[in-house]
Amino acid sequence: MAYAISDDCISCGACAAECPVGAISEGDGKFEIDADVCIECGACEATCPVGAPAQA
Repeated sequence: MAYAISDDCISCGACAAECPVGAISEGDGKFEIDADVCIECGACEATCPVGAPAQA
């Protein structure tokens, strides 16, 4: 399953910078992951300071 970003997101952008396929973009108040592009590598989860990205 692809990753999703919870409401814990603080919009720091660390996950977007780390995503190797560009699946993460800034949404309305938090970042969002495009499930169709996500390759489930876990880079976003590993770099997030608040643990917002997780497997959906």
